Amino acid sequence: MTRLKLPLWAFLTLLINPVVHAATQTQLSAIPVPVSNNGVAQVKVNNNWYWISFSGLGNNKGYQDVHNRTFAFDVSKNKWLEKSPVPIAKPINGLVGRLASVATAINETAYVFGGYTVAKDHSEVSVPDVYAYHVLSDKYQALAPMPVPVDDSIALPYNNRYIYLISGWHNDGNVNLVQVYDIKTDKWQQASPFPGKAVFGHAGGIVDNTILVCDGVRVDVHLNKRRSYAAETACYRGEIDSQTPHKIAWFKVEHPTGESRYRMAAKGIVNNTTNKEIVFVGGSNNPYNYNGIGYNGMPSEPSNQIWRYNIKTAQWQITTTDTATMDHRALLELNGELFTLGGMGKKQQVLNTINRY
Repeated sequence: MTRLKLPLWAFLTLLINPVVHAATQTQLSAIPVPVSNNGVAQVKVNNNWYWISFSGLGNNKGYQDVHNRTFAFDVSKNKWLEKSPVPIAKPINGLVGRLASVATAINETAYVFGGYTVAKDHSEVSVPDVYAYHVLSDKYQALAPMPVPVDDSIALPYNNRYIYLISGWHNDGNVNLVQVYDIKTDKWQQASPFPGKAVFGHAGGIVDNTILVCDGVRVDVHLNKRRSYAAETACYRGEIDSQTPHKIAWFKVEHPTGESRYRMAAKGIVNNTTNKEIVFVGGSNNPYNYNGIGYNGMPSEPSNQIWRYNIKTAQWQITTTDTATMDHRALLELNGELFTLGGMGKKQQVLNTINRY
């Protein structure tokens, strides 16, 4: 990674909050191993940021490279540590590693949901497990499992209490469910369903009570031949009812480019009280299997586009970055900069880098 010259505002920020120094000025340490399709979360504990990578796919991209390893990055020390692996309540045919887990955080706790196992015969099983993870004690706490196990979903936190799992893949097909987990009661309920075609590999973010979800892959069913996978080009905005969190008013919004992207990284960003955005980074315009080869048989390549949706104006801004990546689960933000952990770069290379945008 290249060193950046700091503008005045960033220098002043460092004087006020030196904890961000490692992520805004120095070269960021590489992840101990290349990893892609990993669940990602960031937590702040004792005024220090930690970025966490859960499970994922190793360098050779075969079924045997699917793992359940956990790595935590101490931002203030610019240092990675390998932590305890993600547990699994019931190993499936002896398999403990999984792909397409999703993760998020509320306060000092990270939450990890599902994923799927991959067997030698390429059969895949969605895992129902949910865990709370505490980075300093390196402890996992088993929580109520998902009513409908999903992977390749998105996990969005709301009001420091609820986590919304939107659409995703369940064993044999996509579901249009919005499953809501309550961290206070350890219970689940179903929210207003996702209004678009059920998808996996989509991306989304949340700011206050506004959700935005874009793209992914749908399943097309045909007459007298096998079903197929196809890119879904669509964005939906949802407004959560503050009095009844399981009610979401959904409506469609204009797509920024008219071309779908698969496995982008996304996050809601609050720059100030009036500038609130949901940002999408990277991904690929050619949906692919876990090895990075498209369902059409063509190798997939990453995008260097950044999409920014302004919540107040409902307008898109599209820019590009020098960093092109794909195969992400979530986007991290610190002091106005955006990051992903690992993923795939050009020629489907599994990355061990912290990617800065």
